Amino acid sequence: MNSKTFKLTFHGGAGSVTGANFLLEGEDVKILVDCGLFQGGEFDEEKNREPFAYTPKSIDILMVTHAHTDHIGRIPKLVKEGFEGIIYSTPGTKELSEAMLQDSVGVFESDKRQHGTKPLYGREDVDRTMSLWKTVPYHTTTSLQGGLQFNFKDAGHILGSSIIELTQKGGNRKIVFSGDLGNSPSALLRDTEFIDDATYMIMESVYGDRKHESVAERTAILEDIIENTINKGGALLIPAFSIERTQTLLYEINNLVENGRIPKVPVFLDSPLAIKITAIYKKRIKNFKNEVQEEIQSGDDIFDFPNLKLTKTADESRKIEQIPNPKIIIAGSGMSSGGRIQFHEKKHLSDPKSTLLLVGYQSVGSIGRRIQDGAKEVTIKNEVIPIRAKIVNISGYSAHRDTDGLFDFVSHSSRTLEQVFVAMGEEKSALHMVQRIRDYLSVQAISPKQGQQFDIAL
Repeated sequence: MNSKTFKLTFHGGAGSVTGANFLLEGEDVKILVDCGLFQGGEFDEEKNREPFAYTPKSIDILMVTHAHTDHIGRIPKLVKEGFEGIIYSTPGTKELSEAMLQDSVGVFESDKRQHGTKPLYGREDVDRTMSLWKTVPYHTTTSLQGGLQFNFKDAGHILGSSIIELTQKGGNRKIVFSGDLGNSPSALLRDTEFIDDATYMIMESVYGDRKHESVAERTAILEDIIENTINKGGALLIPAFSIERTQTLLYEINNLVENGRIPKVPVFLDSPLAIKITAIYKKRIKNFKNEVQEEIQSGDDIFDFPNLKLTKTADESRKIEQIPNPKIIIAGSGMSSGGRIQFHEKKHLSDPKSTLLLVGYQSVGSIGRRIQDGAKEVTIKNEVIPIRAKIVNISGYSAHRDTDGLFDFVSHSSRTLEQVFVAMGEEKSALHMVQRIRDYLSVQAISPKQGQQFDIAL
C-alpha cells in the first residue's frame, strides 16, 4: 500500500511537561491529540488564553489519551472557539474528564468572584464538549475519515488512560501517541501495554532522567514517615492529585491500617474533587488489576478504613484544624498551586513537628516545586510562610514511568522505529531520553520545540 504524507506539529507539550497538544494533518483530515492546560509557571495563564495556532473549526477529530488537566484542560476552550468535530477516548477517560472540567469551571468562577478574572470557559462549554464526546473501549479498531483507523491500548497511568495507535487501513506503518505511561506495577491498575511495531512514536518524558523507588521501598518510606510524624505529634500533609495518586494513597494507607502497621490517627481526605473521583474509581473496578478486583470481591472496601473522614464542604475543611495533632491530611492541589492544601500549609509548614510529603511531579514555577527545591519560605495567599516542617519526596508514587521504564517501552519497537519524538518533559529530562534512545537503540530521536513541524509517512 502506498504511504501518504502527514504533517505533525507540536502545539503544546514541547519543551515542557504540560499543555499537551499535537496536530496531525493529512490531505483530507486534521486530527488533534490532547488539548491540555499549561500549568505551573507564572506565564501559563496567559499562554492558556492565547488563540490556538490553528483554526479550531478546521479540526475534524480530537483524540484524548487521559483525563489529567494538562491533557484535557483547554478542550472546552477549543469547543467555545469553533471545534465541532468528534472527541474520542475510553469510557473511563470521558467520565473522569467531565468531573475534572466541571471542577475547572468552579475554579474559574471562584477566580472571577475574588479577582475579577474572566473565565477561560463556562459550564455551557463543558456541556457542549461532552455532547461531542464518543467512547471506544480498549483494543477496538475504529475507522476515521482520511482512510485512517485507531486503537486504544492501556497506558496503565490513571483510570481509562490510553496509548493511541494510528494507521492507514490496510497499512503497516503506525504512529503511536504514548500519552502518559504508567509507573507499572501500579497498586491498582493493570500494567502498561507494550507496542512492538511502531514506525513513529510521540512519547512522554516527565521522568526521562530519573529513577523511582520500587513499590516495596516507597511503601516502607510511607510507613516510616507516618510513624515518625505521629511520634513527634505533628501533622502529615500530602498535596495529592485528585486522580490516581489519591486513590493509591488511600489504598496503601488502608492496607497499613488493616495490618496494624501504623497507629490509628485521623486521616482527612480534604478534596471534593478527589472524593468525586474516588467514587468513579469504585464504579470502574474492571479497570483494576486482577488481585485488586479479588480483594474488593472478598468484601474489602479498599478506599475506606477506620478514622478516615471525607470533608466535602469548606466548613468541614476548616474544622480539621480543631482536631489536635497527630493527623494526616490529603488535599489538593498536587503542586500546592491552589486548593485546600494551601490552607493547611499556611498552618503547618512552620511547625518542625510536621511533615510535607510530595508524591508527584512538581511543575517549574509551582509552590510545590519551590518547596521541593529547598526554599526556606514560600508565599501563600499573600502571606510569607517559613518552612520548618520536614519535607520528603517519594517519586515512587508518581503515576509516570521512570527513565528505565520509558526506555523499556521504546525498546519494544526498536526494530521498526524510524523516529521518536520525546515530548512532555522538561528540557533536561527529554534530552537525556533522546540521547539514551540514540546511543543504545540506534533509533533517531528528537526533542521537538514548540510549534515545530515534521513530515511523516503513513
